[in-house]
Amino acid sequence: PQVSRPVDGGGLGFGMKWNMGWMHDMLRYLREDPVHRKYHHSELTFSLVYAFTENFVLALSHDEVVHGKGSLYSKMPGDPWQKYANLRALFGYMWTHPGKKLLFMGGEFAQGSEWSHERQLEWHIAGLPGPQGVQRWVKDLNRAYRSEPALHALDFSPAGFEWIDQSDSDASVLAYLRKDENGATVAVVCNFTPVVRHHYRIGVPHGGVWREILNSDAEIYGGSGVGNLGGVVAGNVASHGRPASIELVLPPLGVLVFKPEAK
Repeated sequence: PQVSRPVDGGGLGFGMKWNMGWMHDMLRYLREDPVHRKYHHSELTFSLVYAFTENFVLALSHDEVVHGKGSLYSKMPGDPWQKYANLRALFGYMWTHPGKKLLFMGGEFAQGSEWSHERQLEWHIAGLPGPQGVQRWVKDLNRAYRSEPALHALDFSPAGFEWIDQSDSDASVLAYLRKDENGATVAVVCNFTPVVRHHYRIGVPHGGVWREILNSDAEIYGGSGVGNLGGVVAGNVASHGRPASIELVLPPLGVLVFKPEAK
Protein backbone atom coordinates (compact mmCIF):
# COMPACT_ATOMS: atom_id res chain seq x y z
CA PRO A 1 0.00 0.00 0.00
CA GLN A 2 0.92 3.66 -0.58
CA VAL A 3 3.49 2.94 -3.28
CA SER A 4 2.50 6.19 -5.02
CA ARG A 5 2.06 8.33 -1.90
CA PRO A 6 4.56 10.88 -0.51
CA VAL A 7 7.32 9.63 1.74
CA ASP A 8 6.54 12.22 4.39
CA GLY A 9 3.05 10.71 4.64
CA GLY A 10 4.27 7.16 5.06
CA GLY A 11 4.30 6.22 1.38
CA LEU A 12 7.13 5.02 -0.87
CA GLY A 13 7.20 8.17 -2.99
CA PHE A 14 6.77 6.71 -6.48
CA GLY A 15 4.77 8.68 -9.04
CA MET A 16 2.56 5.83 -10.24
CA LYS A 17 1.91 2.10 -9.78
CA TRP A 18 0.95 -0.53 -12.35
CA ASN A 19 -2.63 -1.73 -11.89
CA MET A 20 -2.09 -5.45 -12.32
CA GLY A 21 -5.49 -6.28 -10.86
CA TRP A 22 -7.28 -4.40 -13.64
CA MET A 23 -5.14 -6.14 -16.25
CA HIS A 24 -5.82 -9.65 -14.90
CA ASP A 25 -9.55 -9.00 -14.49
CA MET A 26 -9.98 -7.55 -17.99
CA LEU A 27 -8.04 -10.25 -19.83
CA ARG A 28 -9.83 -12.98 -17.88
CA TYR A 29 -13.20 -11.38 -18.62
CA LEU A 30 -12.55 -10.92 -22.33
CA ARG A 31 -11.45 -14.53 -22.79
CA GLU A 32 -15.01 -15.54 -21.94
CA ASP A 33 -17.44 -16.15 -24.78
CA PRO A 34 -19.79 -13.13 -24.73
CA VAL A 35 -22.76 -15.37 -23.94
CA HIS A 36 -21.15 -16.17 -20.57
CA ARG A 37 -19.91 -12.69 -19.70
CA LYS A 38 -22.99 -11.79 -17.69
CA TYR A 39 -21.78 -14.26 -15.07
CA HIS A 40 -18.44 -12.45 -14.79
CA HIS A 41 -19.65 -8.83 -14.74
CA SER A 42 -17.89 -8.02 -11.45
CA GLU A 43 -14.52 -8.50 -13.18
CA LEU A 44 -15.34 -5.39 -15.23
CA THR A 45 -16.25 -3.25 -12.25
CA PHE A 46 -14.06 -4.39 -9.34
CA SER A 47 -11.16 -2.12 -10.32
CA LEU A 48 -13.26 0.93 -9.45
CA VAL A 49 -13.48 -0.24 -5.83
CA TYR A 50 -9.77 0.56 -5.35
CA ALA A 51 -9.00 2.77 -8.38
CA PHE A 52 -8.07 5.82 -6.32
CA THR A 53 -6.03 4.17 -3.56
CA GLU A 54 -2.92 4.70 -5.73
CA ASN A 55 -1.92 6.70 -8.80
CA PHE A 56 -2.49 3.79 -11.18
CA VAL A 57 -1.24 2.98 -14.68
CA LEU A 58 -3.44 0.54 -16.64
CA ALA A 59 -0.69 -1.68 -18.02
CA LEU A 60 -0.93 -4.11 -20.92
CA SER A 61 2.81 -4.73 -20.98
CA HIS A 62 5.20 -7.12 -22.73
CA ASP A 63 4.64 -9.60 -19.89
CA GLU A 64 1.13 -10.32 -21.21
CA VAL A 65 2.22 -11.21 -24.76
CA VAL A 66 5.27 -13.50 -24.31
CA HIS A 67 6.18 -17.04 -23.19
CA GLY A 68 3.18 -18.79 -24.69
CA LYS A 69 0.58 -16.28 -23.49
CA GLY A 70 -0.23 -15.19 -27.04
CA SER A 71 -0.90 -11.71 -28.39
CA LEU A 72 -3.75 -9.53 -27.19
CA TYR A 73 -5.56 -10.30 -30.45
CA SER A 74 -5.20 -14.05 -29.98
CA LYS A 75 -6.66 -13.86 -26.46
CA MET A 76 -9.96 -12.55 -27.80
CA PRO A 77 -12.77 -15.06 -28.53
CA GLY A 78 -14.77 -15.47 -31.71
CA ASP A 79 -14.06 -15.13 -35.40
CA PRO A 80 -11.59 -12.53 -36.70
CA TRP A 81 -14.23 -9.77 -36.84
CA GLN A 82 -15.18 -10.39 -33.21
CA LYS A 83 -11.52 -10.59 -32.14
CA TYR A 84 -10.84 -7.13 -33.58
CA ALA A 85 -14.07 -5.75 -32.11
CA ASN A 86 -13.26 -7.19 -28.67
CA LEU A 87 -9.81 -5.65 -28.82
CA ARG A 88 -11.21 -2.25 -29.78
CA ALA A 89 -13.68 -2.55 -26.89
CA LEU A 90 -10.84 -3.37 -24.50
CA PHE A 91 -8.91 -0.30 -25.60
CA GLY A 92 -12.03 1.87 -25.46
CA TYR A 93 -12.70 0.84 -21.87
CA MET A 94 -9.00 1.23 -21.01
CA TRP A 95 -8.72 4.78 -22.36
CA THR A 96 -11.91 5.94 -20.64
CA HIS A 97 -11.23 4.18 -17.32
CA PRO A 98 -9.45 6.23 -14.61
CA GLY A 99 -5.68 5.83 -14.73
CA LYS A 100 -2.84 6.41 -17.15
CA LYS A 101 -2.27 4.01 -20.05
CA LEU A 102 0.52 1.62 -21.05
CA LEU A 103 0.25 -0.47 -24.22
CA PHE A 104 3.10 -2.63 -25.47
CA MET A 105 4.25 -2.39 -29.08
CA GLY A 106 2.27 -4.49 -31.53
CA GLY A 107 -0.92 -4.21 -29.51
CA GLU A 108 -1.84 -0.98 -31.22
CA PHE A 109 -2.30 -2.74 -34.56
CA ALA A 110 -3.50 -6.13 -33.24
CA GLN A 111 -0.41 -8.19 -33.97
CA GLY A 112 -1.47 -11.81 -34.35
CA SER A 113 1.57 -13.53 -32.88
CA GLU A 114 3.00 -13.07 -29.42
CA TRP A 115 6.01 -10.79 -29.12
CA SER A 116 9.56 -12.11 -29.51
CA HIS A 117 12.82 -10.25 -29.04
CA GLU A 118 14.27 -12.40 -31.83
CA ARG A 119 12.17 -10.93 -34.64
CA GLN A 120 10.55 -7.68 -35.69
CA LEU A 121 6.91 -6.82 -35.24
CA GLU A 122 4.43 -8.02 -37.87
CA TRP A 123 4.60 -4.80 -39.84
CA HIS A 124 3.43 -6.65 -42.95
CA ILE A 125 -0.11 -6.93 -41.52
CA ALA A 126 -0.37 -3.32 -40.33
CA GLY A 127 -1.97 -2.19 -43.60
CA LEU A 128 -4.65 -4.89 -43.66
CA PRO A 129 -8.21 -3.77 -42.85
CA GLY A 130 -8.53 -5.33 -39.36
CA PRO A 131 -5.16 -4.25 -37.94
CA GLN A 132 -5.39 -0.86 -39.65
CA GLY A 133 -8.79 -0.29 -38.05
CA VAL A 134 -7.43 -1.05 -34.59
CA GLN A 135 -4.50 1.28 -35.18
CA ARG A 136 -6.83 4.10 -36.26
CA TRP A 137 -8.92 3.49 -33.14
CA VAL A 138 -5.88 3.77 -30.86
CA LYS A 139 -4.81 6.92 -32.67
CA ASP A 140 -8.23 8.52 -32.18
CA LEU A 141 -8.39 7.38 -28.55
CA ASN A 142 -5.05 9.09 -27.97
CA ARG A 143 -6.30 12.25 -29.63
CA ALA A 144 -9.49 12.28 -27.54
CA TYR A 145 -7.61 11.50 -24.33
CA ARG A 146 -5.32 14.46 -24.92
CA SER A 147 -7.99 16.91 -26.06
CA GLU A 148 -10.78 16.09 -23.58
CA PRO A 149 -9.78 17.08 -20.02
CA ALA A 150 -12.65 15.00 -18.64
CA LEU A 151 -10.74 11.89 -19.77
CA HIS A 152 -7.44 12.70 -18.08
CA ALA A 153 -7.48 15.66 -15.67
CA LEU A 154 -8.76 13.72 -12.65
CA ASP A 155 -7.43 10.25 -13.45
CA PHE A 156 -6.28 9.83 -9.84
CA SER A 157 -9.30 11.36 -8.10
CA PRO A 158 -12.75 9.91 -7.37
CA ALA A 159 -14.14 13.32 -8.42
CA GLY A 160 -13.26 12.39 -12.02
CA PHE A 161 -15.48 9.31 -12.26
CA GLU A 162 -19.14 8.54 -11.65
CA TRP A 163 -21.12 5.42 -12.44
CA ILE A 164 -24.33 5.82 -14.41
CA ASP A 165 -25.07 2.09 -14.28
CA GLN A 166 -22.61 -0.65 -13.37
CA SER A 167 -25.22 -3.33 -12.67
CA ASP A 168 -26.58 -4.35 -16.09
CA SER A 169 -24.91 -7.74 -16.09
CA ASP A 170 -27.62 -9.36 -18.23
CA ALA A 171 -26.70 -7.09 -21.15
CA SER A 172 -22.97 -6.90 -20.24
CA VAL A 173 -23.20 -3.10 -20.49
CA LEU A 174 -21.43 -0.43 -18.44
CA ALA A 175 -22.25 3.30 -18.43
CA TYR A 176 -20.34 6.02 -16.59
CA LEU A 177 -19.27 9.66 -16.59
CA ARG A 178 -15.77 11.09 -16.69
CA LYS A 179 -15.33 14.67 -15.43
CA ASP A 180 -12.69 17.36 -14.97
CA GLU A 181 -12.32 19.94 -12.22
CA ASN A 182 -14.19 22.60 -14.22
CA GLY A 183 -17.34 20.57 -14.78
CA ALA A 184 -16.61 19.27 -18.28
CA THR A 185 -18.22 15.85 -18.68
CA VAL A 186 -18.29 12.96 -21.13
CA ALA A 187 -20.56 9.90 -20.97
CA VAL A 188 -19.22 6.45 -21.85
CA VAL A 189 -21.22 3.32 -22.69
CA CYS A 190 -19.60 -0.10 -23.26
CA ASN A 191 -21.41 -3.09 -24.74
CA PHE A 192 -19.40 -6.29 -24.30
CA THR A 193 -21.69 -8.55 -26.33
CA PRO A 194 -22.03 -8.86 -30.13
CA VAL A 195 -25.73 -7.94 -29.82
CA VAL A 196 -26.98 -4.58 -31.14
CA ARG A 197 -29.10 -3.00 -28.38
CA HIS A 198 -31.82 -0.59 -29.50
CA HIS A 199 -33.62 1.94 -27.28
CA TYR A 200 -30.99 1.66 -24.54
CA ARG A 201 -31.58 4.50 -22.09
CA ILE A 202 -29.01 6.02 -19.73
CA GLY A 203 -29.33 8.98 -17.37
CA VAL A 204 -27.25 12.08 -17.99
CA PRO A 205 -26.68 15.24 -15.92
CA HIS A 206 -28.67 17.59 -18.17
CA GLY A 207 -30.63 17.96 -21.39
CA GLY A 208 -29.43 19.18 -24.76
CA VAL A 209 -27.43 17.63 -27.57
CA TRP A 210 -24.89 14.95 -26.68
CA ARG A 211 -22.49 14.46 -29.57
CA GLU A 212 -21.04 11.01 -30.28
CA ILE A 213 -17.32 11.77 -30.38
CA LEU A 214 -16.07 8.16 -30.40
CA ASN A 215 -17.60 4.91 -31.64
CA SER A 216 -15.41 1.81 -31.79
CA ASP A 217 -17.85 0.18 -34.24
CA ALA A 218 -17.42 2.88 -36.89
CA GLU A 219 -16.57 1.53 -40.32
CA ILE A 220 -13.22 3.35 -40.40
CA TYR A 221 -12.13 1.11 -37.52
CA GLY A 222 -13.35 -2.08 -39.20
CA GLY A 223 -16.70 -2.05 -37.40
CA SER A 224 -20.22 -2.55 -38.71
CA GLY A 225 -21.16 1.13 -38.65
CA VAL A 226 -23.90 0.90 -36.01
CA GLY A 227 -24.28 4.11 -34.02
CA ASN A 228 -26.34 7.18 -33.28
CA LEU A 229 -25.89 9.34 -36.39
CA GLY A 230 -23.37 11.58 -34.67
CA GLY A 231 -25.37 12.42 -31.58
CA VAL A 232 -28.60 12.35 -29.60
CA VAL A 233 -30.81 14.84 -27.77
CA ALA A 234 -31.30 14.32 -24.05
CA GLY A 235 -34.92 14.58 -23.02
CA ASN A 236 -36.44 15.42 -19.67
CA VAL A 237 -37.01 11.77 -18.84
CA ALA A 238 -35.44 10.87 -15.51
CA SER A 239 -33.23 7.77 -15.46
CA HIS A 240 -30.56 6.35 -13.17
CA GLY A 241 -31.22 9.06 -10.62
CA ARG A 242 -30.61 11.89 -13.09
CA PRO A 243 -33.07 14.46 -14.42
CA ALA A 244 -32.42 13.79 -18.11
CA SER A 245 -31.59 10.80 -20.26
CA ILE A 246 -30.55 9.74 -23.75
CA GLU A 247 -31.88 6.78 -25.73
CA LEU A 248 -29.15 5.01 -27.66
CA VAL A 249 -28.35 2.31 -30.16
CA LEU A 250 -25.46 0.31 -28.73
CA PRO A 251 -23.23 -1.26 -31.40
CA PRO A 252 -22.00 -4.85 -31.07
CA LEU A 253 -18.87 -5.20 -28.92
CA GLY A 254 -18.75 -1.41 -29.00
CA VAL A 255 -17.67 1.54 -26.89
CA LEU A 256 -19.36 4.93 -27.31
CA VAL A 257 -18.28 8.31 -25.90
CA PHE A 258 -20.65 11.29 -25.83
CA LYS A 259 -19.85 14.93 -25.15
CA PRO A 260 -22.53 17.56 -24.46
CA GLU A 261 -22.56 20.48 -26.85
CA ALA A 262 -21.89 23.86 -25.29
CA LYS A 263 -25.06 25.85 -24.74
